[in-house]
Amino acid sequence: MSDLAQTFRRSGLPKRISGNTVMLIIAPVAYGIVSWLILQSAGNPPVHFRINVTPFIEAAFVVKLHVLGAVIAFIVGIVLLRGVKGSGLHRKLGYTWVAAMALTAISSFFITGLNGHNFSFIHGISAWTVITLPMAVAAARRRNFRKHAKGMTGAFVGGLVIAGLFTFLPGRMLWSIFFAV
Repeated sequence: MSDLAQTFRRSGLPKRISGNTVMLIIAPVAYGIVSWLILQSAGNPPVHFRINVTPFIEAAFVVKLHVLGAVIAFIVGIVLLRGVKGSGLHRKLGYTWVAAMALTAISSFFITGLNGHNFSFIHGISAWTVITLPMAVAAARRRNFRKHAKGMTGAFVGGLVIAGLFTFLPGRMLWSIFFAV
């Protein structure tokens, strides 16, 4: 065995990289490219960090409900991913997380009609989340914990991290809350 192969084997790095890990690497790169392209098409205006909650306050009720569900799901999801699995607390927090994710995903379908635009790829992630959640819950009930973990982690990464990242594109409401041109 070569020295490089032995070093890799001793490094403790995973021999196989999961799809979620690949998505966590690709999504920020894609986000950066898309943001750069959007800003370039707008004449490359200077961007300044500032917080202005006016767009959120003036947003429709369904948008506020959507953001509330996403924030709850994100916080509870981090607790679940970091905490002990299989406990009663995990189960209770898990159902809370599923409800918050369902609220976030379902409410996203009503947001598109507010601004007159069509559905985006983020709505595709929402549809995927609505399908994945009950399947992952059923897997846990059948004691197929590997499938359960894969489904729930995928919903967290795709439905919250990646979709959430792309809600911060220039020109979108969340971007306008934190950045000014």
